[in-house]
Amino acid sequence: MKVSAVISAYNEEKKLGDCLESVKNIADEIIVINNSSTDNTVNIAKKYTDKIYTRENLPMLNTNKNFGFSKAKREWILNLDADERVTSELEEEIKNLSTKTSKNGYLVPRKNILFGKWIKHSIWWPDYQLRLFRKNKGKFAEKHVHEYIEVDGEVGKLQNPIKHLNYETVSQYIYKLEKIYTENEVENILKSGKKLYWYDALRMPASDFLKTYFMQQGYKDGLHGLVLSLLQAFYMEIVFAKVWERKGFEEQEITVDEISKEMGSIGREINYWILTSYLDAGTSKVRKFTTKIKRKLIKKTS
Repeated sequence: MKVSAVISAYNEEKKLGDCLESVKNIADEIIVINNSSTDNTVNIAKKYTDKIYTRENLPMLNTNKNFGFSKAKREWILNLDADERVTSELEEEIKNLSTKTSKNGYLVPRKNILFGKWIKHSIWWPDYQLRLFRKNKGKFAEKHVHEYIEVDGEVGKLQNPIKHLNYETVSQYIYKLEKIYTENEVENILKSGKKLYWYDALRMPASDFLKTYFMQQGYKDGLHGLVLSLLQAFYMEIVFAKVWERKGFEEQEITVDEISKEMGSIGREINYWILTSYLDAGTSKVRKFTTKIKRKLIKKTS
């Protein structure tokens, strides 16, 4: 299998070298898209390849990645960011893939390291990403910064992961939230014509917290899981506030009774997920007791 590795980077002098080192034994061609870096990114890239293309650092990151795909010469493309590494196990798995496969792309699990810890639950694992695909059979739609590569044809799954050195500091999380991710989210909401109401200021963050912390078992990652779930809720609150800002901070009258009812509904949902979590982890006696309470709770809210 002949592979072109395409790596997009902006001011990644601290991480790019390890990324390129991790692909040098598997890629027949390395392409680096330099998003107008102002640090030593280009000089580091030159140690591994002469195929370096400098582009404007666009808010829609995937535009430059698609450009990189168009420059690839090999049959298969491996797409990475500078803070990602191909593990030795994944390298061997890719090397052993059949060149006669009917598949046009592969989903690869991603091992996210956040605040110094491998996060094994919630949205962070296995976090499958479509990263290996046939040239001219896949690309980004360029609609959302968190979108997947869309592949024309059959897609398979690989077993071994990419290692992702994700957020290292809270400041880094907040910076990307402010400058990249929430802005794109807001634009998509506005383009869709969706109208947000006052209660969405409570429902959007609450929904994301409940999903990541309870439904996707973020609580199993301890304090890391709690903080990351709360940051996800904060993310959605900022999205709501920015949409409200773009709408001219329109006024909406809210009564204390309405707030009370909304908070009560959220509280009941929290209790539901707490009981569900107990059921998942408890003994048979605890399961029997909490099932009884859960049924009463569902009956009250139905």
